[in-house]
Amino acid sequence: MKKLVVWMLCATVVLCGGAFGATLSGTVVGVADGDTVTVLDDERVQHRVRLLGIDAPEKAQDFGNRSKQSLSGLVFGRKVVVVYAKEDQYGRVLGKVIVDGVDANLEQVRGGLAWHYKQFEREQSPKDRELYAAAEHEARSKPIGLWGLKNPTPPWEYRHKGGSRGGDVYQGGRTLELWGR
Repeated sequence: MKKLVVWMLCATVVLCGGAFGATLSGTVVGVADGDTVTVLDDERVQHRVRLLGIDAPEKAQDFGNRSKQSLSGLVFGRKVVVVYAKEDQYGRVLGKVIVDGVDANLEQVRGGLAWHYKQFEREQSPKDRELYAAAEHEARSKPIGLWGLKNPTPPWEYRHKGGSRGGDVYQGGRTLELWGR
C-alpha cells in the first residue's frame, strides 16, 4: 500500500510539472458541486477542496446538477491525490484532484461541465493553462455539455448577479430538480 501511495505522489508531481508545493491524499467522502469535494485523509481529517482552474455551474444553473453528478462519478468514494499550493479565503484547499492518474479538474472541462477559470489561471502551471484552455475550446466547438445551450451564463456572472447556490427543492418526500438539466 505504501508503494502505491509513493507511486501516486510521484506520478502527481510529474503530471503537475512541479508547479505546486504540497499534496494531500485520501478518499473523497463528499461532493458539494461540480468543483468542490471533501477529502478524508488517513488521519481521518476532512479537507474541503476547491478544484483549481475550473468554475462549474452553480446548482441552480443549467447543468449545475449534471456537473456535480459527473464529478461524483469520477471521484466519490475513491482514493485521490490533491496537489496544491494554498487555501482560499474560505479555508478550502485549492488544488488539482488526481484519481488513478487522471486530472478530474480537466475532465470536468473536457465534458463541457465546467469553464476553464481564466481569472485565476495564473495559479496553474503553464502546461495546465494550455490543456484546460484547449479542452474548453474543444468542448465549445463540438458542442458538448453546457456548450449545447444557446448562451450559457458563466458561474462568476451568475454569482455576481446574486444567483442562488441551491438547485434542489424537496417536495412530498422527493427531490425535484427545477433548474438543472
